[in-house]
Amino acid sequence: MSRRLEEKPRIMMTPMIDVVFQLLIFFIVTIKQEDIFSHLDISRPAPDPNQREEQIENLIEILVGHLQTGFSMNGRIMTSDQLEARLRELASYDKKAPVVIKCTGQSLHGKLVTVLDICWEVELRNLSVFSM
Repeated sequence: MSRRLEEKPRIMMTPMIDVVFQLLIFFIVTIKQEDIFSHLDISRPAPDPNQREEQIENLIEILVGHLQTGFSMNGRIMTSDQLEARLRELASYDKKAPVVIKCTGQSLHGKLVTVLDICWEVELRNLSVFSM
């Protein structure tokens, strides 16, 4: 009898931890994420009909992957040598002129790198590259 009195009652923690993990996994798997964007009531303002679209001065627009030559600048089809000569001429007037480079789905990566190299050589640094 004395031995029985000396033993203290023990609570087994392992089964309790197992049950907690089982519940945690159950709630993670069964939770449904609510789409908060479907409940937002937002409407964009209509554009102002009196506002004119702002034209950027000295904008250089280059289309990469245009027909056989591969380049088009401001609507004119060019070879890489013609493009370099024209960009060098424009860079002599304004080295901060914005250059927009648009790549088509058919354009090769090498053609884009060629345009970027030309812009670097003539020191045009204000570049934006888009894919169409």
